[in-house]
Amino acid sequence: CCPSLIPKTPTVALILLCVSGMRTETAQYSVTEEAERGSFVANIAKDLGLTGEDLLVRQARLVPEGEKQYFQLNHHTGDLVVREQMDREELCGQSEPCLVRFEVLLENPLQSFRAEVRLTDINDHAPVFLNKEIALKISESTMPGTRFLLESAQDPDVGNNIYTRQRSDGRRYAELVLDRALDREQQAEIAFSITAVDGGTPPRSGTALIRVLVLDINDNIPVFTRSLYKVSVMENSSQDTIVMVVSASDLDSGTNGEISYSIVQNSEENFETFKINAETGQIRLKKPLDYEETKTYEIDIQASDGGGLSAHCKVEVQVKDVNDNAPEVIITSLTSTLSEAAPPNTVVALFNVRDRDSGDNGRTTCELIGEQPFRITLLAADAYALVTSEALDREQVAEYNVTVRARDEGTPALSASKTLFLRLLDVNDNAPTFTQAIYTMMMSENEPAGRSLGRLSATDPDAGENARVRYALVPPPPGTLAVASLVSVDAESGTVRSLRPLDYEKVRSFEVTVRAADGGSPPLSAQAVLRVVGRETTRTSCRRCSDAGTPRRLSPSVSSTSLPGDVNASCCRFPGVCAAPWSGASGSAGCERRRARCHRSPLGGAAGQGSAERLRQRRRPSPQ
Repeated sequence: CCPSLIPKTPTVALILLCVSGMRTETAQYSVTEEAERGSFVANIAKDLGLTGEDLLVRQARLVPEGEKQYFQLNHHTGDLVVREQMDREELCGQSEPCLVRFEVLLENPLQSFRAEVRLTDINDHAPVFLNKEIALKISESTMPGTRFLLESAQDPDVGNNIYTRQRSDGRRYAELVLDRALDREQQAEIAFSITAVDGGTPPRSGTALIRVLVLDINDNIPVFTRSLYKVSVMENSSQDTIVMVVSASDLDSGTNGEISYSIVQNSEENFETFKINAETGQIRLKKPLDYEETKTYEIDIQASDGGGLSAHCKVEVQVKDVNDNAPEVIITSLTSTLSEAAPPNTVVALFNVRDRDSGDNGRTTCELIGEQPFRITLLAADAYALVTSEALDREQVAEYNVTVRARDEGTPALSASKTLFLRLLDVNDNAPTFTQAIYTMMMSENEPAGRSLGRLSATDPDAGENARVRYALVPPPPGTLAVASLVSVDAESGTVRSLRPLDYEKVRSFEVTVRAADGGSPPLSAQAVLRVVGRETTRTSCRRCSDAGTPRRLSPSVSSTSLPGDVNASCCRFPGVCAAPWSGASGSAGCERRRARCHRSPLGGAAGQGSAERLRQRRRPSPQ
């Protein structure tokens, strides 16, 4: 009895699909497992219609689906090469095809391209039997042609191995076929080796020793009630949950009719997951199930009687999915700072949503939590973009915490959230604002230079240099009185100071325009009016006059208010009049100083002389 060999099917390379720009198609490549670092996979730049310079300028990078990066991109040549050696069996086990997925991200503009690389199997594992020695008990009455299920050799590689039959789950297994009748009296035990050879190049093999114990006549074998049992089990079933009860009967009596059940160890995974009661045929879970790991189990059950005869049946266990996996929000690209001038539909982040469940449990939707100027746009299946939905204003809201929530459609629904921090960058979109439209300040006559008159104040809601306010006087129009030369404004503090003394007789008040400008580019500004009101210093009034050298007191009818100008000025407008204040100050010297000032004032000169003469005429006594 010897198993036959089936040649291994040759590996077929996958097709390359590539579309420039943002697309939903996936570029497909292939590479053999265990390929050395630096091994060439494909030229992505050529597939995307780009040059190596384009890849450098647009900062092309690879974003793996998982945590580990197995490939790298040469930005000069556009070649996709192997970064880390990959073991197909470690990454995918027996799953086929074995795909390593990633995205190619380009900036300016932001684009995303999906790609996947299929790992093709190489023959790097030899078949291994779980037990190096297999014991079979075969009755001497067993008819030629009877088949006995053997424990399968395990080969982590994919493709065909040596076994002559294939189960519905794709695994192949070996059967021992009795070629001729046994005679216990001639030979009570038969021993031989079985070799499992895979179809690789060169082929690899594993061996096990088979011992056949020939039993005395037991003319009835156990019979199962069914050859195939099917059952569905929820993946959240707890350990030790009953899966199925199988039943077989034997018409023999005594020990030849006593049946014991066992699980044929043709799968290490089955042996680790299920257990059977040898007496009752009750199958229970040894550990919890996981639909995302394995969806279907096929268990081979053996019923053996006390005489050594056995029969087999299959139990097919379908694992039913429950909503035990929350969605995952995977950020693939994020802009943490954004100009407040960014237009609507500006991309802030790219992200994927993944849920390992199936059906409605794995179907997801995305939403934003709270009222914010953003929205989510669907790019492809489970691929989204977070974009602005309206104009932004940093002066109203400077920072955002945008929470993206993904929810599946299971019952009950599970959800996961990811919060993205976004800070707005200021642009110079606000001009300074004065706290007053008109500032009024007092300035005393003969105020010394450098004296502070007051302070201007303007604010700017922008930030940084855009909010730095500087003050300046607006130059007066040509040909106007340069009153601005009397005061200055500190550019930083806005403090108004006198530059030179004020002559109240010449300038009693004046107005200048001040400007507040920010430090933006271009700068924005605002204007206000600065009104400076002069304040005359207190002088001593003339109260005594003389006519032709004779001092006389002014009559009460001649008051200072009846004279042109003020009283001090009237003393200066009467030539020959010497005034001495009643307060005791020096009369002549004081009057001379006032007279000198009077000649410079608009009320001096001839008009002043005439007024003085008329005053003297009124004060002469009438002729008798």
